[in-house]
Amino acid sequence: MRRSSTDRDRRYLRRAIELAHNCPPSRSAFSVGAVIVEANGVVLATGYSRETHPNDHAEEAALAKLVPHDYRLAGATLYSSLEPCSTRSSRPRSCTDLILATPIARIVFAWREPDLFVNCDGAELLHAADREVVEIPELAYLVRRTNQHLLNP
Repeated sequence: MRRSSTDRDRRYLRRAIELAHNCPPSRSAFSVGAVIVEANGVVLATGYSRETHPNDHAEEAALAKLVPHDYRLAGATLYSSLEPCSTRSSRPRSCTDLILATPIARIVFAWREPDLFVNCDGAELLHAADREVVEIPELAYLVRRTNQHLLNP
C-alpha cells in the first residue's frame, strides 16, 4: 500500500469528507463521502452514505451514477473518507466488490474503518487485486469528527 499522496489527493479527499456532512444521521452506520475523479481532474460522480436510501454507502452511491465499464474510469481515482467496506449486512455486495467490478485502479481514503460494526479489510483486498491504495491518515481526524456520534455515544 502506498502512503504518498499529492495536494490534489488531499483536495479531493477533503471534498469527500465534506460530503459526509450531508449524511442523514444513523446510530448504525458511518457517515462517509466519496468522489470519483477522472485522470484529467474532472469530477465524474459524488456520493454520500444514505444519499438515496437508508442502506446506501458513499462509494455505492457515487458508482451508481456511472456505468461500471465507463471508459473514463480506467484512469480515475475514487476518494472515500472511510476505507471501502469489505463486508455488508444490508446489501449483497460490499463497496470493495463494487469497486473491483470497475476499472478504477486507484483508491484514496483517510480513515481505516474501525471494528465497530464489522471487520473491514477493504484496503488489503483492493491492494491484493493490484489496485493502488493510498491512505492519508493525517485527515482521519476529520472523518472521526464527522462520526463522533458513533464513537462517543
